[in-house]
This record gives sequence, C-alpha cells and structure tokens, in this order.
Amino acid sequence: MTIPISERTKKVLHELGLTEYETRAYLALIEEGVMTASEISARGNVPYSKIYETLNSLEKKGWIETERGRPRRYYPKSPSESLEASKFRLQETVKSWEQAILEELQPLYEKREIREKPDIWILRGEFNILAKLQEMLQKTKHELMVATPMLTKPLLKAALEMLSHLQHSDTRILFLASRDMEKSVLETVDRISEVRVRDHMFGGGVIADSREALLFLGERKPDLVIWSNHIGLVKFAKDYFEYLWKTANDTKR
Repeated sequence: MTIPISERTKKVLHELGLTEYETRAYLALIEEGVMTASEISARGNVPYSKIYETLNSLEKKGWIETERGRPRRYYPKSPSESLEASKFRLQETVKSWEQAILEELQPLYEKREIREKPDIWILRGEFNILAKLQEMLQKTKHELMVATPMLTKPLLKAALEMLSHLQHSDTRILFLASRDMEKSVLETVDRISEVRVRDHMFGGGVIADSREALLFLGERKPDLVIWSNHIGLVKFAKDYFEYLWKTANDTKR
C-alpha cells in the first residue's frame, strides 16, 4: 500500500465492508488525489483486470466519486463522510435483519413453546447485558421497575436511552436510584419516570411486567448479572423492590 496504516485501521475498513483491493485503491486516491483507473491500478497495486469492479464498488459504498469525461477520473470522499455513509448502510442492514428475525423466527419460537422450563442465565459483558435489557424493554407493555446500583457510565447512558423510548407509552416506569447518583442523571430520569431515592442498595435490577427480571448483584458495581423468568424468583424480586420503593424518598419532596 502507498500509505502505511495501522492493522487496527485495516481491520476497521474491512469490518465496514471494504475489500483489500478497495482499501488499496482508496488509500492511493487519498495520497494522490484525482486519478484515472489505470493510475489507481498502478499506484494502489490493484490488478488492472479488477480495477473497474473495485472502483464501481467503492462508489456504490460511498467512498469515492467520479468525474465524467475521457478518461474517467476518480477522487476520494472524506473519510468522515464515507464513515457516515457506511453507518447508514449498516443501519439499513440491521433493520432488514430485525424484520426477518422478529417477524418470522420469533413467532415460530414462541408458538412452538421451545422453552419448557424457566431459564436462569448469568450474563457477562456490557454488550450482552444491554442486548438482554433491550429485548426486555421491547416486550414491556404495562409496568417496568428499575433499581440502579453503581452502573458504569456507558451502561447507564445506554439504559437511559432505552428507557426514553417508553416515555410516551402506557407503561408505568418506577425508577429507584441510589442517593449519591449524579444530579444530572436524576433530572433526566425524572422526566421519563416516577423516581425515588434511598441509601444502601445492594445491587439492583429491572423487572418487566412481573414476568422477567434482570438482577445486578454487588455493592458498588454489578459484579454479577442474572436474568430469569422463573416465576418464584421474579416474584421475590418484585416484592423486594416494592418494599424498597415504599421506604424510599420521593425526589419531589
């Protein structure tokens, strides 16, 4: 390649959908500016037999543009603009995945009643926790109970964004926060739910429609996260939440 880039950036470009030849061609254009196909082939070390296929693909993906004429000349779009185009394309792809999975596979799963007994899962990693929380919130119709331990900022931010989508629904949201939670966070939560605060919460959790619970265990941060739809465990979690809620302080008092 003409421009040396890190392995990390190469990997990112690959994850964004660029092939090896496309990456070489784009880097050659960044270095030299406007060029013809034959010049890009030579500068980027892309076989001439592949250069037009490569450039057409780059243009469709939003990484380059074309100057009409003879010979046709190509120039790179800015990396930030190209990234936005790739993000939009990925979002559209994810929407098509959701449509196929949620409209066809999920009803089959629920119809066949594959789960003959309740599940108890131990979740590790913020991505897995957020994915399960998102799934719970999408199915919540009536009541959501939330008690927050000292969550990491990325996890708390993502959870608040998810909760905001329920703000204008018929779902009742009860949010129990620790007294030392940041004031700005409490103000955000106060706009989308009923809020109370208290001291000394050991862990926390999310209970959706009295049918499933996501439990965070740990004094200062969630060291162990458990999801379950076991009727006894969910009832116990709800009863404990209601006890804490009754003995907590209303933020508006």
